[in-house]
Amino acid sequence: MRILAVASECFPLVKTGGLADVVGALSPALEELGHEVQILLPGYPQVLEQLAQAGVIDDYAELYGGPARILRGRGANGALDVFAIDAPHLFARAGHPYVTADGSEWWDNGFRFAALAVVARELALGRVADYRPDVVHAHDWQAGLTPAYLVFDGRPRPASVMTIHNLAFQGQMPPEWLPSLGLPAWSFTPDGVEYYGGIGFLKAGVYYADQITTVSPTYAREIQGALWGMGMEGLLASRAGDLAGIVNGLDTSTWNPAADPFVEPGYDVRSLTVRARHKAALRERLGLVGDATRPLLCVITRLTWQKGMDVLMDAAGAMLEAGVELVVLGAGDPGMEARLAETAAAHPGRMACTFGYDERQSHQLLAGADAVLVPSRFEPCGLVQLQGLRYGCVPVAARTGGLLDTVIDIDEHPDDATGFLFQAGDAGALADVAARVVGVFGDLARWQGLQRRGMAQDLGWKRAAMRYVEVYERALGARG
Repeated sequence: MRILAVASECFPLVKTGGLADVVGALSPALEELGHEVQILLPGYPQVLEQLAQAGVIDDYAELYGGPARILRGRGANGALDVFAIDAPHLFARAGHPYVTADGSEWWDNGFRFAALAVVARELALGRVADYRPDVVHAHDWQAGLTPAYLVFDGRPRPASVMTIHNLAFQGQMPPEWLPSLGLPAWSFTPDGVEYYGGIGFLKAGVYYADQITTVSPTYAREIQGALWGMGMEGLLASRAGDLAGIVNGLDTSTWNPAADPFVEPGYDVRSLTVRARHKAALRERLGLVGDATRPLLCVITRLTWQKGMDVLMDAAGAMLEAGVELVVLGAGDPGMEARLAETAAAHPGRMACTFGYDERQSHQLLAGADAVLVPSRFEPCGLVQLQGLRYGCVPVAARTGGLLDTVIDIDEHPDDATGFLFQAGDAGALADVAARVVGVFGDLARWQGLQRRGMAQDLGWKRAAMRYVEVYERALGARG
């Protein structure tokens, strides 16, 4: 099959979160199965700078406020076949792709990502050069109008698939933008793009796509209920037969403790004792001066309500009292950063925080910490627990979404266990699981069993890519 992936980010060209990792890793995995994948991206400065062998394949005199060119080139050292929308008035902005320096969303995000969907439609319908895909795969709300535009065009079209990476981000735009976005007036109904009085980009994708996926089986079930359906549970439940949950894979070449440039010396499942050296270096660098035999838990995350950071702060004192050490790496809500700093200051030598995004330190934390704590209230899939499994950094995760699908609790399945699970959103449960961790950590054979089983997991993208191929085939079957 020829597959057009439509997304607002893709690692290593541009990344703000897990979406980029998925788009950047799934595409090569599909190609290894014999399929052809092209990726359509906004032409942010960092994308255009990294695009090699780029040539102009189409141009627009006007695309939502200015001229644009469509480039085709190679990215990631030739590993990715990329279409990029070179539209400086939309995408030539320094900093974050979606928000301004003060953290507010760009006022014209609706038009910026409508442009992404418009170009996707033109490519999908064979109007650009000699290209025409069999399947269009739209990722998250930024690409959500793509399936709608394909249907509204009215001509024979490829099959479409919509992937929800996080339902909390939906792309809600003012209703008066309907004509400016090129959407027909008759589409502004609940059986169309209308969503709680506005234009729902993700809602449109979910409604009009031939097939829908999200990033774990448990999350696929959760979003059909009121708790985590975010107002879209009715629509998702009505399309349950077209909704598949596929757990993300992991880029096992980037996340490989035996050959990680940030982790020297490297190690594997046969040389776990090397991790003690990394733990000692980590504790010294972060100023942890307590009992070195305590289990060290790291948290690598965005500092948000979704990620359970307020719950962590409520539980931190009791967790430290139970006998663990804590290290936090992340950035996000300024109030949460301030409160975390206060919590760490109240427990000197036993808790440390680093605020910001630091790729090197994230690798070193996973190599040196004993466990990775993931206290999310909800988690569509999660990647850090997979990274932890790969590095022998035992996952301690909330019982939700993809965390539940990828971590096996030691008390529930001791012979197959890879980590610990606890009730999401519950500070008391966090304190209790810290005590459980301390108890197991004192039994070297049990702890190393968790590490070895985790490191033996098949975490690559091949299995997930095969599942996506099945979804593409169902989407093509739906088109007839």
